[in-house]
Amino acid sequence: MLSFIGILFDGLALGMLLFIISVGLSITLGLMGFNNLAHGVFAMAGGYLLVDLMGQAGIGFIAALPIVFIAGAAASLPLERLLYRPLYKSTPLDQVLLTVGIIFIATAGAHFQWGPNPQPVDIPAALAGQISLGGLDMSRYSLFLMGVGISITLALLFGLVRTRFGAKIRASVDNQRTAAAMGIRVDRVFQITFAVGSGLAALGGAVGIKVIGLDPQFGFKYLVYFLLVVVVGGPGSVLGTLLASLLLGVVDITGKYYVPQIGAFVIYATMILLLLLFPQGLLGRRKTK
Repeated sequence: MLSFIGILFDGLALGMLLFIISVGLSITLGLMGFNNLAHGVFAMAGGYLLVDLMGQAGIGFIAALPIVFIAGAAASLPLERLLYRPLYKSTPLDQVLLTVGIIFIATAGAHFQWGPNPQPVDIPAALAGQISLGGLDMSRYSLFLMGVGISITLALLFGLVRTRFGAKIRASVDNQRTAAAMGIRVDRVFQITFAVGSGLAALGGAVGIKVIGLDPQFGFKYLVYFLLVVVVGGPGSVLGTLLASLLLGVVDITGKYYVPQIGAFVIYATMILLLLLFPQGLLGRRKTK
């Protein structure tokens, strides 16, 4: 039983990490309808930025995380304006080709700048090691990831439900034409939302180095995982993305532990089953044009 609880705990920690990275993709896809396969590039960039901040600038791990988020959000603004916005009304194929091209460019750039080897990162002593709870040894860092994920969930839900900007986002999601007619600058809403999503991806890539690693192939390696989370959770649904992330994280860890020979297949089988049961996502809804 303790072994199963430990596996469940590790799965929830992985799920929280997937949520931190994927929730930005879910929101931007649900709001903007843009097929951004390059979302993982921002996560990779956030990881490399953390490595440089700690290794070259001498900034501590915790202090570097807000910088990573702000830098990821700021860097996305010119990209959104110059590359993404002209294709908002284009075909999905055009959007996919653009973002896949961005992944190739980012992969080559990361390989040139940092080399092909995985990048290490030193976490504070307070987050290292394990803590015993009820006879079960739990990773301090996994608990940290869960705390970050819960904090982000509460912040996003508060921002979407309790703020004026959240009301503008909901109006734009429900009907872009009506929102624009009411004086809402939908393009500005898109831009800010895209920036927040990119910043969260960068933050997720930074805190995820100790769990899933960091190398130039990051954008391709974990693309499928991010897309699975968004599809299963339902684009635009924060709680749906959280539930999907936790569920897929637990399924992935459990499958790799109990049936390692087919561990990677388990998560895909689970996705197919969930999509058959919930074709609009766990908590998804149809988008009004």
